[in-house]
Order: sequence, then structure tokens, then C-alpha cells
Amino acid sequence: MSGNEVSRQKPCHHCKRRSASAPPDTSTIHYEKFWLYRHCSSVQQRDRQAQKAGQLFSGLLAMNVVFLGSAFISSMIFNHVAITLADVWILLSILKVLCLCWIIYYLLGTSRQPHAVVYRDSHAGPIWIRGSVLLFGSFSILLNAFQIGYSAILIQCKSRVEIVFPSIDILFICTQALFLWRHSKDCIQVQHNFTRCGLMLTIATNLLLWLLAVTNDTIHLEVESQLREVEQRFEGNKTTLCTCPNTTICKVFQKGYILVYPFNTEYCLVCCSVLYVMWKNVGRRISHHHVPHIKPKFKLQGVVFGPLLGTATIVIGICIFMMYQIQATGSVPNRQVFVMYYSYYIVLLPLMSVSAVIGTIIHALEKRELDTLKNPTRSLDVILLMGAALGQIGMSYFSIVAIVATDPRDLLNSLILSYSVLLIFQTITQNVFIIDGLHRQPSVAASEARPPGHAGQRAAASELPGEEETTTSSKQEHTQIFPGKEEETKEEQNHEAYDQRRVSMLELGQEIRKVSLSYLHSYSHLSWKRRALREISFFLVLCNIILWVMPTFGAHPVFENGLEKSFYGYSTWFAIVNFGLPLGVFYRMHSVGGLLEVYVTA
Repeated sequence: MSGNEVSRQKPCHHCKRRSASAPPDTSTIHYEKFWLYRHCSSVQQRDRQAQKAGQLFSGLLAMNVVFLGSAFISSMIFNHVAITLADVWILLSILKVLCLCWIIYYLLGTSRQPHAVVYRDSHAGPIWIRGSVLLFGSFSILLNAFQIGYSAILIQCKSRVEIVFPSIDILFICTQALFLWRHSKDCIQVQHNFTRCGLMLTIATNLLLWLLAVTNDTIHLEVESQLREVEQRFEGNKTTLCTCPNTTICKVFQKGYILVYPFNTEYCLVCCSVLYVMWKNVGRRISHHHVPHIKPKFKLQGVVFGPLLGTATIVIGICIFMMYQIQATGSVPNRQVFVMYYSYYIVLLPLMSVSAVIGTIIHALEKRELDTLKNPTRSLDVILLMGAALGQIGMSYFSIVAIVATDPRDLLNSLILSYSVLLIFQTITQNVFIIDGLHRQPSVAASEARPPGHAGQRAAASELPGEEETTTSSKQEHTQIFPGKEEETKEEQNHEAYDQRRVSMLELGQEIRKVSLSYLHSYSHLSWKRRALREISFFLVLCNIILWVMPTFGAHPVFENGLEKSFYGYSTWFAIVNFGLPLGVFYRMHSVGGLLEVYVTA
């Protein structure tokens, strides 16, 4: 028995001796260890098995936390007497404190250890994602400030928890935003399992915050629709309602809270996506061929029609959105404003669908190879695009069934039916275009290689100032010939100043002409495929921005038109809208990032 045990241990000692004799560049690698796989045949195999085990156990931790929090939130909704909103806030506050402790430990301890961050994922945490974290985090902080002010005014009928919970949330948002801004690209190589558990705990906390925000958004939609029943449901055992006093500051807190509320749901979803990529990158060792040698940058060159059409779409959409907000938020919503709103979508969605189909066809005609390297960020982008699209697609199918079963010949109903069908088709075609573009390798821009004619133009242009210098120097010599005549000297000086101003104007005109010629040259030098892809991508970026702005800032015709609500019932349609609408908003925002990636790599 002892001999067998010694023979079993020999491979591991051999692996240790081999790892000790490794090259200098691999001697700093911290291979993962797990007690279940300590008798493996090689260090690499033990490392792979330990990585899978660590991901499994951290995933189980997150799953249990999410189920526990979901049970609390569901109990608050369906049995508000036993579980109140304050109980849910206490649970989430405990989770936030635990996450804060781990983030601070990571910032001050884990990330500062020797050889902790040897590799960084260049694809993870792009600037638009980190900018979204800061933007939505700022609005979430403002939201909590409004909530603290509103609760402080109504302190006589509010719980102390309603002031403590937003205060902890502000600290949690600030610390998490700093953590994601600085360390979103990390491929941590030490304390693997502890880091995975901390990341998964933070992901679970953000998911529960998103779930609570979605369920609480019902209150705000009902306030806008002048339905106050849900307020009693979230008050617990209280029978009296807290009413905002007729003061300006209270109205500001109330309206501001409702206005910036959707940004909180976006913040939670964006943080979950970044944290998931960090979790996948724990223990990841990136080889040299994974690092891109040419990193494409965003340049607004080679596009003309896309920005023009997209800007016109945004201007028209903002006008329609303002008219909708003015008329639809009244006591009796006007039917014409719904017709105008859906007509705008019916015109815009086919243009976006045709553009996406043309872009997909161009991708098929291109000779760029597919990027088959392992990329957790790209895999997550694809999952998020497909998952977030289910919100819009699901709501559209519910609307189609309600309209077909009632009266599809009515003008407004036919517009809603067309809108729902077009929205499904546009979402699918755009997903195909983005996903196909994300899997293409970046094209080496031929326009970056300057042709010899362009250099000759620069040389010719650089010769002009030299000629001007010779003329001015000859004029100076000419003025020195007659030093005695003051009047002639003044006239010569005035004439010289006039010539200098004229020369400066000519130089300015030449610079403007040079810039315009270089822009037109870069536009004409691009192949028609790359030019079309850039035009389509930029147009779709601007379209998705306006389609993100309108529902984010309060345009909710799917609830306010009353058709689906009367067909499915009040509570059922509210549940569908509250889960589908935030996903639809997140889909538009995430599509902007994917389309920008397609534009840059085209």
C-alpha cells in the first residue's frame, strides 16, 4: 500500500520539479490548487480542474444568494404583512456591506500582491462601458439623494431604514464604480477562489437590486397613470398614506426621483456584465497572439450620410417625444399623440431593418477572416444582446395576441400591430448584423497608408510659406533703402501689415482646404464595402440612442394606451411591462456599444 501511494505521488513531484525548472517568464505563474484534485498527473491539469471547481462553487454561492433575495422580494409583493420592504432593504444592506468589505480588500490587498495582475484583457472594460458605469452611477447617486430628501421631509410617517438604506447604497455605488473603472481589465492570478466568490457575491447583489428596482418601478408607473393602489401594498401594515406636502422642495424630490429612476436599473445591469467578464478572467493567462498589435480607434472619417440621417432621426424623435410627454401625461391622453408616436416607429424601424440586412450581406461579401480566439467579453456581448432582446420581443408578441383577439381594424390598433411586428423583425436583423460584425477580425485600414500624391501635396503646401518669407524679407530690405523718409516708412509698414493679414487669411484658407481634401480623400479611398459598413453602423448607433432616450425618460405607450392592460388585466400587464421594458432599454444601450465596435473594426 505504501509503495502504491508513493507511486501515485511521483507524478506530482515530477510536475513540481518541472515547474521549478520552467523558463523565467513562466516562473511567476500562480497555478490554481484545489484539494479535490491534489493527486492530478500534471500541474496544468490540476490548474484546469481547480479553475472549473472554483467557478462551480462561486456560481453556487451566487445562485443561493439570488434565490434567497428573490424569495424575500416575492414575499414582499404577495404577502406584504409578513415581509415588508424594510426587511428586503435590511437583507440588501447586509449584502452590500459584505461586498464593500471584499472590494476594499481587493483594492488594498489582492491587487497589490506581487504578480497579482500579470495579464490584462484588452477587450474587457472598453471606455464606453466604463463611461456608462460612471454615468449611470452618478444618476443612481442622485436618485438616492432624492430619496433621502423625500424621506427626510416625510420623516413622521417614514421608517429610519428608508434613510439608512440609500446612504449605504451611495457608498456602495461609489466604491463599485471606482473598482470597475480601475480593475475591469484585470486577469487576477492570486487568491483565485476568494476573488471568484467576491465577484459572484457582487453580481448577485446587483441582480437583486435590479429585481427590486423593477418591482418598485410599478409605483412610479402607477403614479404617472394616477393609480395609487400599489402604494398601500408596499406600506406593510400601514393604512394611511404619506402624502407629499404642497411645497416646492418636496415636489422637486418626487419628480426628480421618478425622472432618474430608470438609470438605476441600467446601472445594475451594466455592473453585472462587467463583473461577469472579470469573473471569467480570474486565473486567465493571455498568450501573445491574443494581444492585438493594431488597436483600432474611433475616427469620424469616411462617413457622411449616416451621421446626417441619424441626426435628422434624433431631432425628429426629440420633437415627437416632447409632444408625447406634454399631451400623454395629461388627465385624458390624446389619441392622436399615440398615432404620431407609433407612426414615427413604423417609419424608422423598416429603415433600421433594411440597413441591418444590407450590412449583413456586405459582411458575407467581405474577405475578412472570422476571429475564432477565445474572448469572454465578446461571448458576454452576444449573450446580453440575445437575452435583452427577449424583453422587446416578448412584449411585442403579447401585444400582437391582444390586438388580433380584439379589433385589429382600428387605426390605433393596426399601428400598434405593425409596430410590434416591425420591432421583432428589426431586433432580429440588428442582432444578426452586430454579432456577425463582432466576430470579424479588424481590417487593416488601407487609407492609413498615405499615397505618394498626398505627401507631394503637403510638400507643395509647405513651400508656400517659404515664398511668403522671401517676399516679406525683400520688402524689409526695400524699406531699409530709404531710412530718411518717415511718411514713406509708415506707408510701407501699413502696406506690410496688410500683406501679413492677407497672407494669414490665405494660410487659413489653405489649412481648411487641406483638411477638407484629406477628409474627402479618406472617404473616397475607402472601399465601398467598408464605407457602407461605417455608414450603416453610425446610422444605427444614432437610431438606437433615440430609441433608448424615449422610453428611459418616461415614454411608455405600451402601458398608457390601455389596450393590453384591458385585455390581460391590470396586474398581469404590469408584470409583463416591468420585466420587458427595462430589458428593452438595456438592449438599446448595449446595441450602441456593439455597433460602435462594428464601426471601429470596419
